[in-house]
Amino acid sequence: MAMNPPLYSNRMPEPFQNEVYVLVREAVEFEVNKIPGASGGKVSAKGIIYLTNVRLVFVANKPVGNFQAFDMPLVIPPDANRALLSTHSFKIIFKEGGCGTFIPQFFAVLRSARMYHQMLSSSADVSARADPLQVGEPPAETINRAFMDPNDPSVYILVQPQPNSQLRRRSYHPQTVENSI
Repeated sequence: MAMNPPLYSNRMPEPFQNEVYVLVREAVEFEVNKIPGASGGKVSAKGIIYLTNVRLVFVANKPVGNFQAFDMPLVIPPDANRALLSTHSFKIIFKEGGCGTFIPQFFAVLRSARMYHQMLSSSADVSARADPLQVGEPPAETINRAFMDPNDPSVYILVQPQPNSQLRRRSYHPQTVENSI
């Protein structure tokens, strides 16, 4: 777990090599303890959660003291030095619904990450190590189609964003001329 991982200028987390964004969820409140310099060591902020094939990253809408973002790995390799890892407890509150989308996707990604790390640690044959988390090009018929609940602010990432991308939710509500200017 790390406080303030590197962010792009658009406040998206900089991905690691082979990291794939899976889901973005706005309108969450995040609370974490053991933050240096925070009142009582606890920080609470509103912001965005990014779920990737490697980690969960919270990015605050507005910095709280020196706290801007928090990074939580999905799987900690067994050979990692446990003394370097701190034990934070955190809470994610979905302020506008959508946990019915996020939670199943989170557990599916977590399950895949665990299987991948087990496969890496048990397989002696390097050529047999296929990355189950690696996402190829989405099928052409899915690029322009998505099923979504207009009341759920979750955004699935079908095409990986670039550093200058702006992820936005398109509304299905027609705009009047006054609102479009």
